[in-house]
Amino acid sequence: MKWRLARRSLIYTERSLVMGVLNVTPDSFSDGGQFSSIERALARAKEMIAEGADILDIGGESTRPGAETVSAEEEMRRVVPVIKELSKSSDIPISIDTTKTAVARAALEAGAEIINDISGLRFEPSLADVVASARAGIVLMHSRGDAGTMHRLEPVPDIMAEVTNGLRQSIAEAERRGVPHECIALDPGIGFSKSLEQNVGLIARLDELALTFTQFPI
Repeated sequence: MKWRLARRSLIYTERSLVMGVLNVTPDSFSDGGQFSSIERALARAKEMIAEGADILDIGGESTRPGAETVSAEEEMRRVVPVIKELSKSSDIPISIDTTKTAVARAALEAGAEIINDISGLRFEPSLADVVASARAGIVLMHSRGDAGTMHRLEPVPDIMAEVTNGLRQSIAEAERRGVPHECIALDPGIGFSKSLEQNVGLIARLDELALTFTQFPI
């Protein structure tokens, strides 16, 4: 299976691809504030590449429960310089973790090849237009609510049905806006508006999701 990105394709074999996450934010739950300077961010990126990362995912807005939203301008200020420098110094594919159309456009222009949208196009469907124009890769993730509400939502009774239906809606919106199916990858959204038991259950049943969405990497 191939996943088409803006300037290349990634080939899926029996080995899972590893995405290294680099948050250039002051408030992310795992590494907030650690890599807020370009120098620190680049040093950490080089470490992850040396450790075997296949993709680097750059985030400029925390999506932890209760996190405050930031403007597109602030998000771009955080991520664009890092993406520009990384694209100069490394050939590894760069992903931008954003739900904003303007940020996605700026990141692709700076050298990113993948848009990682935790809302699955729920927040800004026009983001798909940018992806389609650039023929970039996109990760469509399942989630409910937003950073301010998702931790307060009641768990749904059937999490597999919820995730499957949500991803189908995201795929339909992306393809309606011209994103080729070979540019789409899927993410069931572990930890987003789901209980611990549902998260564990989803991980245990990833093979079922793969069989449901045979055209797409998961």
